[in-house]
Amino acid sequence: MRKLGILSFILLVAAFVAADAKAQKASSATSARPFEPVEELHFEAEFSRALIRKLDVADIKFRAANQPDGDSYALTFNAEVKSKGFLTRLFNLNFNEVVESIVEPLTFTVKKTTILDEQGKRVRKTESTFDTSKGTMTWTLRDPNNPASEPRQAITEFSGTQLQDVLSAIYFIRSKPLEVGKSFDISIGDGGRIYTIPVKVVEKKRMKTVLGRVDALRVSAELFGPQRLIDD
Repeated sequence: MRKLGILSFILLVAAFVAADAKAQKASSATSARPFEPVEELHFEAEFSRALIRKLDVADIKFRAANQPDGDSYALTFNAEVKSKGFLTRLFNLNFNEVVESIVEPLTFTVKKTTILDEQGKRVRKTESTFDTSKGTMTWTLRDPNNPASEPRQAITEFSGTQLQDVLSAIYFIRSKPLEVGKSFDISIGDGGRIYTIPVKVVEKKRMKTVLGRVDALRVSAELFGPQRLIDD
């Protein structure tokens, strides 16, 4: 099974399987996209199984903002997942993962991704840059605790221009006109590889949120299996 960072896994499961996040906006202004020019979201991840219910395990924070980029602007997405509560107390499991994605707004194509993954004493920092003119993704992995070590690097070719990472994919989905029963594919660059992920809008349902009951869409993605983000 290919290992994902804590944030990568939680973000993908939360974004693709759970309800749409638009209902829990903290701040946003009217624009062509629901998260522009600025939006902040805050979630609490809970563990719920059998007799154990509603135990907090992580805080998840998202921020989207328009940033100046020459004569135009870039979409900048930030996300952080930090352990808390049940996992920390019972298993002494501490993790913190921070992701930043920079996206070209017209084509909605990721330009650069940085990920800081801290799990206990283990720290990894990755950077991916995407050159659509050459059709290449350059991925670099470094160990900040051992700066003298050689970084790992991979260069991967891709075709087309609408490429996402694990964070920008969430906002890309939200920017599309979603309808129940509708399916589409997303190309995601992660860990030095390119994956094609089938996505389907499963159902529309009413959900309870801090803003009251709202209509939400449940979106499902095929994350597991050969040539997927998670090989089982």
